[in-house]
Amino acid sequence: GRKGGHKGRARQYTSPEEIDAQLQAEKQKAREEEEQEEGGEGATGDPKKEKKSLDSDESDEDDDDYQQKRKGVEGLIDIENPNRVIQTTKKVTQLDLDGPKELSRREREEIEKQKAKERYMKMHLAGKTEQAKADLARLAIIRKQREEAARKKEEERKAKDEAAMAGKRLSLNK
Repeated sequence: GRKGGHKGRARQYTSPEEIDAQLQAEKQKAREEEEQEEGGEGATGDPKKEKKSLDSDESDEDDDDYQQKRKGVEGLIDIENPNRVIQTTKKVTQLDLDGPKELSRREREEIEKQKAKERYMKMHLAGKTEQAKADLARLAIIRKQREEAARKKEEERKAKDEAAMAGKRLSLNK
């Protein structure tokens, strides 16, 4: 079998900040080498010390972080991930609150669904949809049935009243 798999060992990932720091260190190192080649070895002195005196805001500890050496050919090859999205922070004054906002697919579908429902309700109330026409026809039939029932009830009541009046007349005549 093959040995040395190290299955249980935790993986180490390089953070984007460390990658940026390494890239800046490489660029700075390349600039220093170019300055040394152009200016000569002993003509102006140590360029690192001159740069530190110009940038007095930075501390010595920051320079130590940038001076990390890379192994193998990493120093020769400039690698940049094209898939990495660089997030830029915007100031509050730069935010465009009045501009059109991009909606997600779900939000767009939800808005379209609500608008369609509102349109349908307007047409339904106006009686233009098939369901509204069917409801109105059913209501018309029910109204006719109720009117007929009310008319029959009224006729029966009148018939009872007349019968009661006729009965009183007979009893009075006797």
